[in-house]
Amino acid sequence: MIQFLENVRAGIVEPHALIRAESTKRSYNLQLCKHRDIESVHTAGVNALDVDTMEGKYLLSGSADGSLHIHDLQNFTGSPHFTSKLICKVDRNLRTAHRYSVECVQWYPFDSGLFITSGMDKQLKIWDTNCMKPADTFSFEGRVFQHHMSRIATRNCLVAVASSVNHILLVDLKSGSCTHELRGHSSSTLTCRWSPREEYLLATGSCDNKVLLWDVRAAKCCLKSLDQHNGKGRSVSEATNTAHDGYVNGLCFTHDGLFLLSYGTDHRLRLWSTYSGHNEMVNYGKIPNDTKKCMQFDITVSSDPKLVYVPSEGNIFMYEIQSGVKVNTLLGHYNCVNSCIYHPFYHELYSAGNDRNVLIWTADHCQGAVYEEHLKSQNQKKEPFERRTLLVRRNVMADTWSSDEEG
Repeated sequence: MIQFLENVRAGIVEPHALIRAESTKRSYNLQLCKHRDIESVHTAGVNALDVDTMEGKYLLSGSADGSLHIHDLQNFTGSPHFTSKLICKVDRNLRTAHRYSVECVQWYPFDSGLFITSGMDKQLKIWDTNCMKPADTFSFEGRVFQHHMSRIATRNCLVAVASSVNHILLVDLKSGSCTHELRGHSSSTLTCRWSPREEYLLATGSCDNKVLLWDVRAAKCCLKSLDQHNGKGRSVSEATNTAHDGYVNGLCFTHDGLFLLSYGTDHRLRLWSTYSGHNEMVNYGKIPNDTKKCMQFDITVSSDPKLVYVPSEGNIFMYEIQSGVKVNTLLGHYNCVNSCIYHPFYHELYSAGNDRNVLIWTADHCQGAVYEEHLKSQNQKKEPFERRTLLVRRNVMADTWSSDEEG
């Protein structure tokens, strides 16, 4: 670390390289945290998680019994051993709670004073965090599998809603009404995600095996229908382009918005270029996925290369996005994992599943075996200039503290 700071002072490396290198090391070496945990309060499986983007302090979770929980993640005790306590709860027996399973939760992107939930009772609720009561409620024809609000939108307050009907609904929080119906899918819609780069770009996935990209300013038809064969179908029957050979139940943009990952019940994860709509043909192998509901997975923020954490049955698989290399498998849940969320400030992962547990995955700072193995394999492939760059990264990981008092 001292040597790296000297390199920064001398102008040999950029200051941002420290952040990138440390984030990469932590992302590669996640394991079940030994010193911190989440207070166990759930009485049913946990379907959805979200961390507030303003402070990174609060973890919101939704359960299969309709209850909601908020935990405080910050540790001010001065001890590494810490349990994140429950600070707010909406019990399933309350009149204002969801009647059935909560399928999706999200903090309001610009203020932790609001959060949004939806579920199998066909309702979307806007909650006031201060009093833990709904400020507004929207009812729909179908069961809601996922909703999403853009984290960068400045000119609108639109919430996209994917449900058991064959169109996407857009709810305007300012007017309190549904403003758009995006019609293009032929079956139930399972997932929807706004682009983190273009505030009007929306991606949707459905039981018709399709992934559609929309510009909501011109919603008469979609911009693109993603084709897994890039327009080169193998037979006449494949003239109708589909993104997967099964239901599409998971979507996630990279944080720069340049790529989109889709997850399907054909046991495949696919990487797409946002601008061209082409399948990047990255092979992640077979990833078991038989869940007929939305699956929440997430991507690292500032690591290089970027990693994706994908829930599959009772496991969480780690892959390099661009190469498709499987880095590691996180084992800790006793039942199916439903949700993974990556904390952008702490560089750690939270996961939840049907075993009623919310687990914390963090890096053991005394070990860097996975990342060191990655550097070693890359060192053997890279040209001399790139090899020197990797060696600089290695120096970041090394403990170069020394004592001037040694004889």
